[in-house]
Amino acid sequence: MAYKSQQQGFSFFGMLFIAAIVAVLGVIAMQVMPTVIEYNAVNKAAARAATATSINEARSLFDKAVGVDDIKSITGKDIEVSKDGDKTIVNFAYQREIHLVGPAYLTLKYSGGSK
Repeated sequence: MAYKSQQQGFSFFGMLFIAAIVAVLGVIAMQVMPTVIEYNAVNKAAARAATATSINEARSLFDKAVGVDDIKSITGKDIEVSKDGDKTIVNFAYQREIHLVGPAYLTLKYSGGSK
């Protein structure tokens, strides 16, 4: 009986609790990851569109990249295109909502632009 007070470790219910938390975080991470991949594709499309010489050409290049990269959250009409001298600047902002459970949603706001 003297050795029982020196035992350490997790109980079975403690392990179940930790496993449940890890599982919930894993499910959320699996739902967030495609939006992060899409954000990277949108950044690349904005960089391609910034090589255009006119605003309409920039929107057209962005729309072509949207079709190739299968981007669903934003289109060429949603981007902000401006000219700074002879340089084309493309900025974007959009949000994605991920349904968690019941009335709970996780809202992700993405923004960026060409450099």
